[in-house]
Amino acid sequence: MNKSELIDAIAESAELTKAEAGRALDGFLSAVTSALSNPDPDKRSVALVGFGTFSVKERSERKGRNPQTGEEITIKAAKIPSFKAGKSLKDAVN
Repeated sequence: MNKSELIDAIAESAELTKAEAGRALDGFLSAVTSALSNPDPDKRSVALVGFGTFSVKERSERKGRNPQTGEEITIKAAKIPSFKAGKSLKDAVN
């Protein structure tokens, strides 16, 4: 499912116009992005009970290899977005 198909599904399910559903989806994505980029580490998550939790994980610096030359390189530390599915979502999928 791509973004336009998701907008269509939201519009049908919530009895909204496609424009309203698109604005709602964009608002949701903006709110999640804003929360995950919060400078306060304790506020970097969005929990939707039953659906799942969006959070930020710290990935430490590590060693890697350049596939073309085989030379060892250092891959710097990074913060990465993460999603952990909730029980209801897991049950729906299984």
